[in-house]
Amino acid sequence: MKNYVVIGASSGIGKEIVNELNKSDNKIFATYNTVVQDDNNSVDFQYLNVLDNDLDISNYPDEIHGLVYCPGSINLKPFHRFTEEDFIQDFRLQVTGATKIIQSLLPKMKKSKNASIVLFSTIAVQNGFNYHSQVAMSKGAIEGLTRALAAEFAPNIRINAIAPSLTNTKLAERFLNSEEKLNAQAEKNPLKRIGETKDISKAVSFLLSDDSSWITGQILHVDGGYSSIINA
Repeated sequence: MKNYVVIGASSGIGKEIVNELNKSDNKIFATYNTVVQDDNNSVDFQYLNVLDNDLDISNYPDEIHGLVYCPGSINLKPFHRFTEEDFIQDFRLQVTGATKIIQSLLPKMKKSKNASIVLFSTIAVQNGFNYHSQVAMSKGAIEGLTRALAAEFAPNIRINAIAPSLTNTKLAERFLNSEEKLNAQAEKNPLKRIGETKDISKAVSFLLSDDSSWITGQILHVDGGYSSIINA
């Protein structure tokens, strides 16, 4: 049995990751912030605000085999309109939070001698999109952190990031809240459909598993081909 920690697991991609990992003989420690979750036999839900100065990790096991950091935001606005505070809030949630969690749990992951960390980026880092400068800066930092820590933590801890395109979640619902928007977004993808949470959760499960034991420092684009194929 392996011990997995999923940060930000109350909805969307995080919740689906928990469901996917729960299919096997794993013990899952998952966190929520605003949406209260009930424990079940194999999932231990705990409240956590990643922006708190002191993170309580006392309820986590001594040995952790996998960590997934899911909190994120999609704040799109013209470059001249976002403020320093806008950027700092995004950066704290997506980069500082991930950094603090990894630092806090690193001793427990080292004990497993074969741990895996999965972070989240976006295709907007490698591809230019209007009004994405705010999110691209924060997620660009995540990609840099992924590669740097992959070098520093090898060979006993692997770290990779997933860069999705727009996925059908509550976080993205304002971009997908009509049939017209759904169809328009689907047409942008070579595979002609919107990404679903299961598409992402299965990729996460692979990166946490021993099946990906020779993969580290990579940014995996799970995006329907959007980032690499010209959809003429």
